[in-house]
Parts: sequence; structure tokens; C-alpha cells
Amino acid sequence: MNKFFPDGTKLLKSKNEEVSALDVLPKEGVVGIYFSAHWCPPCRGFTPKLAEAYNAIRAAGKSLEIVFASSDKTDEAFQEYFAEQPWLALPYANRAHKDRLSKKFKVSGIPMLVLIDAATGSVITTDGRTALSSDPEGKEFPWTPPTLQELLGDVLLKPDGTQVNREEALKDKYVGIYFSAHWCPPCKGFTPILGETYKKIVAKRSDFEVVFVSGDKSEAEFKSYHAGMPWLALPFNNKKGTAGLNSAFGVSGIPTFVLVGPDGKTLTKEGRAAVGADPDGAEFPWLPKPINELDMKAQELNETTCFIAFIEDATTEQTAAVKAALTAEAEEGIKAAAAEEEDPDMIFLFCSNKGGMGKQVRELCGLGNPEEGKVQLAIVDVEDNGAYYVFGGGAVNAEVIKSFKSDFKAGNLERKQLK
Repeated sequence: MNKFFPDGTKLLKSKNEEVSALDVLPKEGVVGIYFSAHWCPPCRGFTPKLAEAYNAIRAAGKSLEIVFASSDKTDEAFQEYFAEQPWLALPYANRAHKDRLSKKFKVSGIPMLVLIDAATGSVITTDGRTALSSDPEGKEFPWTPPTLQELLGDVLLKPDGTQVNREEALKDKYVGIYFSAHWCPPCKGFTPILGETYKKIVAKRSDFEVVFVSGDKSEAEFKSYHAGMPWLALPFNNKKGTAGLNSAFGVSGIPTFVLVGPDGKTLTKEGRAAVGADPDGAEFPWLPKPINELDMKAQELNETTCFIAFIEDATTEQTAAVKAALTAEAEEGIKAAAAEEEDPDMIFLFCSNKGGMGKQVRELCGLGNPEEGKVQLAIVDVEDNGAYYVFGGGAVNAEVIKSFKSDFKAGNLERKQLK
């Protein structure tokens, strides 16, 4: 648990009792981190239910401890809310620790309950709220998420309604999970594009399949919509699988296209952007790259610290050198994160497009317009209450890029506020 609560971390057992995290957190079982706040109505509704489950699970002899990470606006509100809770809490004054945890788990809404294996430090689920809501007595605790195979079930459907065996149909294949619905205009626009890409890929290789997961309002709409698709679908009546897949991949809007490898690991949740950028499927299976064009990773701006090099009017030589330096830094971060079985804490992007997201980010960061032969650098950290940092000026090379990153991590850069 050291990566979440390092040695020396203090927790509150009650208003006036501070204890060492090392002493009170279990070495086995489950540790939950509960992101919540007194001012939040859904939190106020969920907290009593969580308390009931917490007490019942512990009474049954199972190992569970929870740490409250407060998003309250004042210490007074925190203390009042914490007094109602039977578990531990991160001291309200330790805002930096709370912010690190929020950033680590990409907390974008509360209440949120993260469950961690106390023995290994691996995350069991970041959606403990849904798990508990469907099992309020905690009979299935610790709510280990089902596998992709379990969520998909044993049976899938062809467009004509014929049943096929899921295991046989998807064995050793890259699988695209396509969340879509007949009533959704963007979906109806994207589906034919995906269909053409799908046909081009399967014409060249046999290890690709797509499974449509419907958000339609009726089975009749589902059947009508699926009939125009060339791939398989999850049966409309597999509501548990549909809900589980949406939860597993954090689907917040449609269309969403997720690509999973033959080993069951998620390759990208941005399949829609990948298809848009590569409609012929020339780069399929769109494996993660160390650096990416900003427009391809625009949604990451709200979730991850982004190092961005603006190269819209850079020379060919500058562009090559900057991309090489970004790649080196990115690969170093990926390697370090992999050793800790974590995701990198920073992604590296370049902007070569004068329009699109790059133009917006330039405006937000006050960078002005692109200039011929000039490279500009910015680090955008939206999760830190809209923070950003810019390179002071001068020629940009590999050493400058490395130093800019190092100075950010050391806290040596001037923080600016997104406009």
C-alpha cells in the first residue's frame, strides 16, 4: 500500500486521534479509498449504504478498511461529515495527498469508491459504488470485476439473428467493442465509416472482429440497427453484460469504440479517433504509441498531465528532432511506469495542425499564433485545478525538453492558470 499511503502517512481514526497508516491499514484483504464530500447529495445518499455494508462485511470476518478522501470545502464541513463515518480518513489539511490520489484514479465525479488488494497493491475496481449498489449486503465482496469473456457471455449474434459461440468467434482475435445506438446521430454517422474500415481490415487478415453493444431503447430498434452492420452483437437481453461492459470501459458517451487484444488487454479506448485517422486500417491494430498528435489524444487533456510540443511551423529538421526527443522521454516514462505496474503519469503530444485542438490549447495557454521556425512547449495539468506551464523561450532541443520535464516534476516551474 506504500504507493498510495507512503511511510509516514498519518490518518485520522477520529477527530482527535491521529494514527500511522502503516499501523492501521491491513496487510491482507481490501483497502477502499472513498472520495466524497459533505456538500454532495449523491454522496450523502451513498455514505449510509456504504457504512452498512462496511459493518456487515467486517462482522462477517472479512478484512476491509476504508479511507475517506474528502472533497469538502472547509475543515469544519469535513469534520462534521467524517463524524458520521465508521472508517479512517486522510486529514483534511493534507490536500496534496488527496489531490495525488484523485489524480491517480482520475476522479471526475463523486462519490467514488476505489478498492485495492491490500497484499499486492493492485486495484480491484475503481467502481466500488456500482458494485456495492448491486450487492448491498456484500455477499460478493470484494467485487472483483468479471472478465471480458464473462461479460460477453457464451452467445453472440450475427446481423441476421443467428447465434454463434463467443469463444469460437473471438478466439485469438483483436476485438472491437462498439458502444452505439440507433437513436444517436453521431453513432449513425460513425457506423458506416467503421463498417468500411472493418471490411478493409478483414479482407487482409482474419484476426479481427467487432461486437456491437447496444444502447437502443427497444429490441426492435436493436435488431433494425444491427441488421445493417457486418459484425457480431451482444444479445439485447444481456443487460448484465451491457452494464458491465459500459462500466468496465468507463463509457460516458456514444459512439465509443474500444479495441482489445487477443490477450484480453485493452489496447485503446479511442478507437473512434483511430478509425478517423486511419480509415484504411493501415496501422491496425493501432497499438499505443509513445507520442501522439494532440488531436488524437484530446480527451486525455482532462485526465492526464500532458507535455505538448507545438511544431505547426517548425522546419523539417526541427520536427524530427523534437519528435525524437519526445519519444525518448515518453519511452523512459512508460518503462518506469511498467516496472511499477502503473500507467505513465505524463503523456507526450505534438501539435502539427494549426486548427483543431491545438488552436484551442494555444488560446487557453496564451501562446499566441504559430511562428515560422519556432517550437513552443507547454505542460497542461487540467486535474490540478487547470494548471499549465510554458517554456520561457529560446531554441528547443532534447536537453531543453528533458529539463522542462524535470523542472515540472521538481516543482520549479511557474504555475499559470488556464484561461
